[in-house]
Amino acid sequence: MVRFENVSKVYADGTKAVESLNLQVERGELVCLIGPSGCGKTTTLKMVNRLCEPTSGTIQVGGQDVMQVDPVQLRRGIGYVIQQIGLFPHMTIAQNIELVPKLLGWDTPKRASRVDELLPLVGLDPDTFRNRYPRELSGGQQQRVGVLRALAAEPNLILMDEPFGALDPITREALQDELKRLQGKLKKTILFVTHDMDEALRLADRIVVMKEGKPHQIATPDELLRNPKDEFVAQFVGRDRLTDAPELLTVSEVMIKRPVTVDPNHGLAEAIATMRQRRVNALLVTDVDDRLLGIVTAQEIERNRRSLLTVSDLMRSNPPVIHPGASVKEAFERMFLDHLEFLPVVDHQGVLKGLMTHTSLVDVLSHALWPDGGAVSSGGGAA
Repeated sequence: MVRFENVSKVYADGTKAVESLNLQVERGELVCLIGPSGCGKTTTLKMVNRLCEPTSGTIQVGGQDVMQVDPVQLRRGIGYVIQQIGLFPHMTIAQNIELVPKLLGWDTPKRASRVDELLPLVGLDPDTFRNRYPRELSGGQQQRVGVLRALAAEPNLILMDEPFGALDPITREALQDELKRLQGKLKKTILFVTHDMDEALRLADRIVVMKEGKPHQIATPDELLRNPKDEFVAQFVGRDRLTDAPELLTVSEVMIKRPVTVDPNHGLAEAIATMRQRRVNALLVTDVDDRLLGIVTAQEIERNRRSLLTVSDLMRSNPPVIHPGASVKEAFERMFLDHLEFLPVVDHQGVLKGLMTHTSLVDVLSHALWPDGGAVSSGGGAA
């Protein structure tokens, strides 16, 4: 999607901001550029939409040399989000979001429809927010609108320059989650500049650690944590992160992939038979689309086994759940503090993806303590 070939940027005073950069960003990939101040990460980003033009080399977007495209047209086809948000204070939220589509000639009904389609994606009700002005929104809400403005014209590529850097930690984390959810749904190609390693590890498909205008190491978050190239990368990542400790693992890496499920319309005798056959003491109730509906336990079934009730009559709806991208540390804390025997793992649409059990956590801890194979084995357990 984006290709840098021997790209350099040298300023008039001789300063080399970027030197002989070669990088390929694949379609649908979120790549984070990170490094110390002055390493060239923001310059690299700005060269893509020609806010800063390369001194030499070639940058291609979708196979086309950006220097062969009118810069105004180029920028209208690329989403751009910055730390300062940049909303126009005299325009309503709707007018801010539809700015680029309007410049591209979209008619009024199409623009209005796009605004109403986008606002719910970030939890903003169109009837409530479309006619408000930026000053009437919180910083986090304004930043959400900034992201929507970048998405409005349906660009394939989005550039993000420390978009959440000015926000408080809680709001920043919430917007990171929002971006992860949107990216999982929309699969845009995103080039993301950050100075926050936690943010890069949380968001990126790949991380480009830059040093003196060049990529020093390009790796997935897991590769970077396990195999830093040298002392520079190790110090930049942070030695407290360079470990196989459980908190670095995500729920999706250790969960039971195929938990035992049951149809809500099954009778109790069928449920009991399934439990005996699979040696579990609870069943996850799912619909035909694998969405989690609830949980039914052996104890509940035993109390009602002589009745003609179905599983749906006994199941406990809205059980505690956890998302696949959450850390194992978070799962452990949830289960310990809430005295849970297990935690269903569901995606943002409520589709069941797996199950965390005490056995899952024991296996993780045993691997951390005995990585050469001294794992603790445990049978049985829930669902």
